[in-house]
Amino acid sequence: MDTPTFPTPAHDVPVTVRWLNPIGRPTFDAPISELLHAIKLPSTRVEVLSLAMAASSTHLEYRAYEALTYAPIVHIARDSAQHNIDALVLGCFYDPALEDAREISGQTVVIGPCQASVQVAANLANRFSIIVGRNKWIEQMHGRIRAYGAQDRLASMRSLGMGVDEFQRDHALTRRTIIEQARRAVEEDGAEAIILGCTIEFGFFEEVQAQIGVPVIDPVVAAFKVAEAAAGMKRRFGWSPSRVGSCEPPSEAEIKAFGLFQEPVPIGNRINA
Repeated sequence: MDTPTFPTPAHDVPVTVRWLNPIGRPTFDAPISELLHAIKLPSTRVEVLSLAMAASSTHLEYRAYEALTYAPIVHIARDSAQHNIDALVLGCFYDPALEDAREISGQTVVIGPCQASVQVAANLANRFSIIVGRNKWIEQMHGRIRAYGAQDRLASMRSLGMGVDEFQRDHALTRRTIIEQARRAVEEDGAEAIILGCTIEFGFFEEVQAQIGVPVIDPVVAAFKVAEAAAGMKRRFGWSPSRVGSCEPPSEAEIKAFGLFQEPVPIGNRINA
């Protein structure tokens, strides 16, 4: 049997990962950029973006707010393809417009934090719980978990009684509340791993993990490292997004005929790490 030959190993080939905070404000761009810079491979290039929107919420806790971001997310996915970005992360645990962005992303791999976190947890435990901010989120997140085929692994969803804007306001309170609900998920619900159910719950997983004694998945870390790995595999093995069957994108001729994507790309703030 012939030994397969592969291109240069992925760690020698720089990849570019674009992280999109899908709100029209730069509030979380700098702290997330710092986090990604701390965990990336030395050769990985990182862009952290937020949207250019005339008016924007600070969170996507409501479906109405989330829906307003779909068009700019899809436009940025297309822009990522045109600028040879290897992977794009949609930085909200709802995985907003994930399927829509993937359809038009060319060779750019598009990653959702919820899906990535579930995939990581599935490698570490049979049952996991998700720590959400408010009860409001649970129905929509159940829909995502069902779509990803992980409903049977879900032990519970535990609510912190906190909104997105509160997580980074009082770190001691947030940490204490996460630990309390994570402990209850393990002891009462049978969870063997914990997923933090919001990207703005970043920065807490290590202490919670030490206190609870089970894997605690930070969706920012999970999504970024899955994206970075996928980008490397794309470069080395040619594993780009499929473009046949249900993955077929609209044709460039039709896009041009309809006059789509002619306006400026809706990138607001940008940080290169």
